[in-house]
Formats: sequence, structure tokens, C-alpha cells
Amino acid sequence: MSHPSLPSTQSAVFAVEAMAARHGRSVRATHDIGRDQTFAGLLLPEGLAGDLEGIPHEALLEIDGAPGLTVRLFVHDEAVVTVEGIAFDVPRDSVPPFLDAVWGGLAHVRRKAFPPSCTLVVAVPGEASYREAVTDLALTPWLAGIVR
Repeated sequence: MSHPSLPSTQSAVFAVEAMAARHGRSVRATHDIGRDQTFAGLLLPEGLAGDLEGIPHEALLEIDGAPGLTVRLFVHDEAVVTVEGIAFDVPRDSVPPFLDAVWGGLAHVRRKAFPPSCTLVVAVPGEASYREAVTDLALTPWLAGIVR
């Protein structure tokens, strides 16, 4: 499934804020702008375009409520979404549908008896499911509530 393109970090910030507002949540954003402030800025060759006329722009978004969510947006269409301490690498264009899936009840923890393991699965409609391992020690009340 094709999602609207988010060509810049700022467009992704606006999309995440809109999705959070739709679910009654607020977002606190921290922006890192400039070659000396961003991780990618240190790695980019001179003249390689960032968001604002060649200036690298990254952002950290902290979203209130349960589950605990943060979104780290990087310069090159990359994002890391952390759900209750479990980090997922998500393409920037897929971040809003990923959050919608988490808040819409499409996330669950799959527990296997043998070999013993837990996996947090987020099923984004139209995409392959995102999966990350969870240790029993990392099971928060929210994660424990969605075990299957």
C-alpha cells in the first residue's frame, strides 16, 4: 500500500503530530538542525542536500500516553519508532500508518513456549508486519496486556 510521501523531516513531524492529534495524544518535539547538530550532518559530504536548502534536520518526537512511544526522524528517509522500549526501523513514509496500527489495536506480543520467546508484532495494513524480539524482563503492563 502506498503512503503519502514525506519528503522532509518537517513534513514527517507534521504528519506524526496530525496522527497523534487524531488519537487524542500530544507530541513534544526536539529538533536538531545543522551539520554540527545532527549525526548525519557529520557524515554528509559538503553540498549534499538536507531538508532546508542543504541543512541537515533530525527530530525526536515524544508522544504521551500508553504505550510509551518515541519517534526519531533522520535525514535520509530513516526513522526509529520505539514502542515501550522496543525499537523498530521504519521508513519515514510508513511512520504515521505504523503509529495508527499501534493505537488501532493492530499490535500484539506473540509468545512461544518452545523455544521460549516473545515478539512484538505491529501489523501495518498493506505492508509486511514489523517484528522485534522482546525479553520477558521487558514486558511492561501494556505489552503484557497484548500477549497472544
